[in-house]
Amino acid sequence: MSKQKKAIVIGSGFGGLAAAIRLQARGYQTQLLEMRDKPGGRAYVYEQDGFKFDAGPTIITAPFLIDELFALAGKKTEDYVKIVPTDPFYRIVFSDGKSFNYTGDHEKMEAEVRRFNPEDVPGYNRFVEKTERIFKRAFVDLADKAFSTIWDMIKVAPDLIKLASHESVYKLVSRHLKSDYLRQVFSFHPLLVGGNPYQSSSIYGMIHYLERKWGVHFAMGGTGALVNGFVRLFQEMGGELKLNTRVEKIIVEEQKVKGVIVDGKRIEADVVVSNGDTANTYRKLIDAAYRPSWTNKRIEKMRYSMGLFLIYFGTNRTYPDLAHHTIILGPRYKGLLDEIFTAKTLAADFSLYLHAPTRTDSSLAPEGHECFYVLSPVPNLQGKIDWEKEKEGYAQKILESIETLCPDLRKHIVTQRILTPLDFEKQLDAYAGSAFQFEPILTQSAWFRPHNMAEDIEGLYFVGAGTHPGAGVPGVLSSAKVLEEILPK
Repeated sequence: MSKQKKAIVIGSGFGGLAAAIRLQARGYQTQLLEMRDKPGGRAYVYEQDGFKFDAGPTIITAPFLIDELFALAGKKTEDYVKIVPTDPFYRIVFSDGKSFNYTGDHEKMEAEVRRFNPEDVPGYNRFVEKTERIFKRAFVDLADKAFSTIWDMIKVAPDLIKLASHESVYKLVSRHLKSDYLRQVFSFHPLLVGGNPYQSSSIYGMIHYLERKWGVHFAMGGTGALVNGFVRLFQEMGGELKLNTRVEKIIVEEQKVKGVIVDGKRIEADVVVSNGDTANTYRKLIDAAYRPSWTNKRIEKMRYSMGLFLIYFGTNRTYPDLAHHTIILGPRYKGLLDEIFTAKTLAADFSLYLHAPTRTDSSLAPEGHECFYVLSPVPNLQGKIDWEKEKEGYAQKILESIETLCPDLRKHIVTQRILTPLDFEKQLDAYAGSAFQFEPILTQSAWFRPHNMAEDIEGLYFVGAGTHPGAGVPGVLSSAKVLEEILPK
């Protein structure tokens, strides 16, 4: 009998959990090492004053990727966590009070488009057809395929050219829709994965069709309930999770992975998979001599996604008229995005995502109370904003602005917590406080991203937002699926 191969996964975000489950199913004896006191990575859970706050991802799409992981052990998702659809997917509210209910129902969507501009209905239908074509090639065919060599990229280049992937999402939308309102409604999706709609490749237009095909879902008990379901599955399969365990170094000898250093001690492994921040995995955990493809200089020249400013808060009353997911668009669209991504200055106005999970699951707050988080896209730490100085005033402006939807909101807040890009850097070791790692532009996609299989080091792999295919729950789960193609059996 050959000795069982050992694998170490660094970080227990969704990418790390999915990778650990797949490794364990492949026959590796897998250890999952998490530096924080709870699993989840960006899907961490804060509990305070009887409220349960999901720290990060709250939108679940492509649930079949979740089902696949449970099926690897002959299990069913519903035995571990209950996942339910949300309707509408989002309510999009404009600064003048108009709103758009965004759903997966084609007739309802046509009716909403007609309400804003009847002449845009044929263009909307052409847009759906276009996003379906992009989705079939970019997601169905390529999301779980490794781009390990330049030839992998060259093979798909003709299709990417045919799909006009050099265009931005906003340009794609604008070619089909004339209404400024509708152009915003159908182009905001790149922001969900850290991108600027005016700069992100039109490939990301596929998110519209992906949501339409599989819906937008929520895990009862919060996204943390899905994290706990994955942990339980992994442990039942024989995997080991270690919390409060920070990896200090990845051991490389003769360009091969040999394990990791934790608390000054060596832990041997045949395979190491990093779900940590990719830039900082290379910069902090691997000696420069072993990574000629990813030097510090190259890493620092990459473009990074925006940061996030988050307020988690609970109220002692409920707001029954709210949708589960609300996108609140400010008075400016392009101007605000320019300030966030290019000028990297803190704008006087903002656009927001308001998450009200107690609209679907009242158990996340005490009886008669409401649980929220509100997210504002802001510059990452390359913007040199003094967050300690700015955060309280910025938070008050945001909460005041939400009172158009939630009357007297600030009078009813009974608990609160704020996170800034500084916290992303300190707590999640995120390079430049970036919330989604590399900005999703064409020249940082597929082969141009750090590869799922490290170029220079045998036995080192990457999953999560910083590798192919990118950020978002479907993206990071797909990055773990890529391992099936490139890992030795």
